[in-house]
Amino acid sequence: MKKYNFDEIIPREGTNSVKYDFRKRMFGKEDVIPMWVADMDFRTPDFVMEAIRQRTNHEILGYTIRPDSFYEAIINWNRRKHGWEIQKDWISFSPGVVPAVNMAIMAFSSPGDKIIVQPPVYHPFFHSIENHGREILRNHLKLENGRFNMDFEDLRKKIDNKTSMILLSSPHNPGGSVWHKSELEELGHICKENGVTIISDEIHADLILFENKHTPLASISKELADITVTTMAPSKTFNLAGMSTSYVIASNPELLKKYNKALEKTHVWHGNIFGSIALQAAYNKGSDWLEQVLDYIEENINLVDRFFRENLPEVKVIIPEATYLVMLDFRQLGLSNKELKRLMIEEAGVGMNDGASFGKEGDGFQRMNVSCPRAIVEKALHNIEKAIKKNKS
Repeated sequence: MKKYNFDEIIPREGTNSVKYDFRKRMFGKEDVIPMWVADMDFRTPDFVMEAIRQRTNHEILGYTIRPDSFYEAIINWNRRKHGWEIQKDWISFSPGVVPAVNMAIMAFSSPGDKIIVQPPVYHPFFHSIENHGREILRNHLKLENGRFNMDFEDLRKKIDNKTSMILLSSPHNPGGSVWHKSELEELGHICKENGVTIISDEIHADLILFENKHTPLASISKELADITVTTMAPSKTFNLAGMSTSYVIASNPELLKKYNKALEKTHVWHGNIFGSIALQAAYNKGSDWLEQVLDYIEENINLVDRFFRENLPEVKVIIPEATYLVMLDFRQLGLSNKELKRLMIEEAGVGMNDGASFGKEGDGFQRMNVSCPRAIVEKALHNIEKAIKKNKS
């Protein structure tokens, strides 16, 4: 088995990288350690790059179709990784999970409908709802014993006859919760009882940490599959975000038909040549690489947790059960959200995602992306320690 080197620091400046070349616009300065947008600072796997290079040997890049091997790779990966048996005619395309969410909103709801989100949650969910003239219905999560949990009592109280959908983040971004089967069953029961369609964003499903287990919601029962549209992609797993290739799974033919109608209206169903090739290479050859990168990410998370416990115990680390994104709870510092942002950017020189961007429930938090070489994590931690201790004195 090949051993991959995740300690290698690879300069990304000047490559039109969002994480690096967008820093000035995001943070007001360029000299910050970028630990925000959710892509990795590790090399895209060699077997993916080789498959892309092989395709470039044919020097015509015209319109292309997705071959049977594209669907077979998705089917086989989900069977191996998640024990989920899916069929080719359940699968559709999207250039990304966020576009899929937008198309689902157009397909399964009407202007004025209420759509449930569970904040703090991935911020494009809010924009996707508001941009289509729908109303956000907040079913906030509860932080209990270091884990974000669903509040089913609150959900039952808030659903009414105007509520048509829920956008589920599973595993949860930014909180890192891997929803237990029992949690998903209870959520599914409430939704089925109230005629609510579930859009289950499972883009982080492969990034499961510390021996947790992801359960695709639609795999639990036919009853739940009938009301669920699942969105997935290899992009977070294998650092392929620039390939703009994801997919949608719906076993209910009526739901899939409605989704495909919205997809056809937007005319983005073609995708791109290299995204299809990258997905197949990743899913067909990526198991060893993924196992190694997850081990490395777990060590980075343990480093972050240990560092704060030993040096800044007032900063609480929400240990993620999945993803390479760590929520840091700075509320005990007694700073306003504006003061916290300024301290991290101006004094620590670390650019993270502001917790408030995930909803008001994220006030006082910052989201740190630790899918980077350990030396970068260590530097960021020491910068934060120095800035906080200076601020106290």
